[in-house]
Amino acid sequence: MTARMRRVNEALREVLSEGIGSLKDPRIGFVTVTGVNTSPDLRLATVYVSVLGSEKKRDATMAGLQSSHGVLQTLVNRELRLKRTPQLTFEYDPTVERGVRLSRLIDELNEDEHH
Repeated sequence: MTARMRRVNEALREVLSEGIGSLKDPRIGFVTVTGVNTSPDLRLATVYVSVLGSEKKRDATMAGLQSSHGVLQTLVNRELRLKRTPQLTFEYDPTVERGVRLSRLIDELNEDEHH
């Protein structure tokens, strides 16, 4: 990946993190944008998100994000002045959740050893 694309991805991640935080959709829970992968032609951007909460909460959040993509694309267009505003798609990123679960397991193992 070129340095330019890394900058584009990072700029998108920052703008979308703020933008998602200001959405008024009640379905959208606590979301962390973990990364963005934009196609070199700037037509598509896959936004990877982590969602805190149950699977039901995650599904509701993903649906809320998908239906807010127009608002977020407008925001990206206004903030970033790219040649083309990429079409946003949202994908759930399980790595944060997996990390939290692993941390919890490690803590539990440590507690067991100290008792």
